[in-house]
Amino acid sequence: MSAINRQFLLARRPEGRLRESDFDYREAPVPAPGPGEVLTRTLYLSIDPANRVWMFPDPTYRPPIEPGEVMAGFTLNEVVDSRDARFRPGDLVECDGGWQDYAVLPGDALHELEPRKPLSHWMSVLGVTGKTAYFGMLEVGRVRAGETVLVSAAAGAVGSFAGQIAKLHGCRVIGIAGGPEKCRWLTEELGFDAAIDYQSGNLSERLAACCPEGVDVYFDNVGGAVFQAALFRMKTHGRIVCCGCVSILDTETPPPRLLGVPGLLPIRRLRLEGFIVMDFYGRRRQAEQALAGWVAEGRLKVREDIIDGLENAPRALMGLLHGANIGKRMIRVAPEPSVRG
Repeated sequence: MSAINRQFLLARRPEGRLRESDFDYREAPVPAPGPGEVLTRTLYLSIDPANRVWMFPDPTYRPPIEPGEVMAGFTLNEVVDSRDARFRPGDLVECDGGWQDYAVLPGDALHELEPRKPLSHWMSVLGVTGKTAYFGMLEVGRVRAGETVLVSAAAGAVGSFAGQIAKLHGCRVIGIAGGPEKCRWLTEELGFDAAIDYQSGNLSERLAACCPEGVDVYFDNVGGAVFQAALFRMKTHGRIVCCGCVSILDTETPPPRLLGVPGLLPIRRLRLEGFIVMDFYGRRRQAEQALAGWVAEGRLKVREDIIDGLENAPRALMGLLHGANIGKRMIRVAPEPSVRG
C-alpha cells in the first residue's frame, strides 16, 4: 500500500466557469481507521454534474463543499483495513469517498457490493447513474407503453439509460443531444426512434416535427432553453421528470427567465417533479437486479467513458459539464483487484 494519499481539495468557490485553479492538489499520509471505521482504497471515481452543484454555497441534499475540503464524489472502493466487524479487507463498497486515493469512513456510510466483472458497471449501469435512470423513468415518469418520451442529454450517462428503459417499456423515444456523432449513436446503437441535434437549428421546430402530437413524458437533464422548448410540446396530463440542469451549472451568464412556468402547468394539467435517487434506496436491490438482467440479455447497452488517473479529475469534470463525454464518465484511480469468490 502506498504511504501517500493523493487528494484534490476545493480551493475556492468557482466564479463563472469551472477552472483547474479552483482545485488544490495535495499529498497527505494515508489515514488510519478508528473504532467503527473502515479504511478504503479508491478504484473508480464517478464524474457527475452534481459535483458542480456541491460547490455552490447553498445546501442541497447534502452540505456544500467548503473551500479547503476534499472534493466530494461517489466512488467504488476496496476495503484495506477495517475496525467494523461487518467489513473485511478485499470487500467492495460504494461510498462518498471523494477525490482521493484513500478514505476512512464509518461503516454505516458504506454499501457493500457483490463482486462482478466489470467492476466499472457499479459506477455506471448498476450504480447511482443507472438507478437514477431506472427510478426516474419508471417511478417519477411512470411511462406506459405507446407513449412518446423525450430525453435531453440523451447521450450522457443518465439520459442514455433512461431512454433505453423507456424503449424496453414500449415507448416511442426521442433523444436530444449535441452533435451528429451522439445522435447517430442514439438511433443506430441504442435504438432510439429519433434524435435531435440541438446545435443544428431551431429546436422548437425540430421538436414539433418529431413529436407532432406532443410529448407524454419529458426526462430533463439540462434545464434552460431545452427545457423551455420541451415544455411547449407537452401533452395535456404530461409528466416532466426533473433530473438535472447541467446547461445552467457552469456558465458566465445567468439563464434567461423561463416562459410558461407556472402558467402552462395548470392549463395542460402537467406534473413536474424533481427527485434524488437516494429517495428510492430502500429498493435499490430491485433496480440493480432489473438493470443487470437487461444488460445480461443484451437489451440494455452500456458505454463507459473511462479516464485513467486521479490527476485528470478536474479536467474530466470540466469537459463533462460542456458535453465532452458519451455515456458514463469516470476516473480509474487504481487497477481493479482480483474478484474474490
